[in-house]
Amino acid sequence: MSGHNKWSSIKHKKGAADAKRGKIFSRVSKEIIMAAKEGGGDYSLNARLRSAIAAAKAANMPNDNIERAIKKGTGEGGSAVMEVLSYEGYAAGGVAVIVTCLSDNRNRTAADIRSFFNKYNCTMAGAGAVSWKFHRKARFLIEGENANEEKLFELLLDGGTDVEDISVVDDEAEVLAPPESFAAILAILENAGIAATESSIALIPENFTEIKDANTARQVQKFLDVLEDYDDAQEVFTDMLVSDEIAEELANED
Repeated sequence: MSGHNKWSSIKHKKGAADAKRGKIFSRVSKEIIMAAKEGGGDYSLNARLRSAIAAAKAANMPNDNIERAIKKGTGEGGSAVMEVLSYEGYAAGGVAVIVTCLSDNRNRTAADIRSFFNKYNCTMAGAGAVSWKFHRKARFLIEGENANEEKLFELLLDGGTDVEDISVVDDEAEVLAPPESFAAILAILENAGIAATESSIALIPENFTEIKDANTARQVQKFLDVLEDYDDAQEVFTDMLVSDEIAEELANED
């Protein structure tokens, strides 16, 4: 949508926080844990883990940290068993929010997430009340000279993969595809020497909730920031849509 900022076509991110080394390591480590938990610790057989490790190395994460994250995901070496949990509800303005967590204590995490919803006057909902608005997609971000819509379509379609959409904004390409295409797309990009700055299985909203008031957008952003900063949180997804003007106003407040 021209003139708007799709804050929640992807997980909500805070540029200022992610610029900090510790925050980057935390985010990448969580992705490694999730990937190892879902697909095992052998990166040669686990495309998502391979992608997460590549992102960790690009962020200069020490190998020991990477290995610990893998073992935490697989439960090796006496590591606590990590459970994937999902919570959903509504923020100000009727904005849909889903937060996925990795936790070794379901009761603690549930209590913490509920307290965040209550503190920011948001409403928790039952399973499925919000998630029906979202679809799982394989998602890749590609920056720089390779962020070319025609080039990427040709490369991926010639490789025999399903691609649903490629959009390019400010020299950054977003590729969306069915989740089962993740491994194939990653392999094609790797073989072509194209590094994705982000790759994941994301929740993409079918439609967006447009927020036209800066104060409401600010309320939602504060809530999303708190969820993102929570140690157990893995990913935060929302269907909020704001104008470029409001997005710039809020960005200048950081």
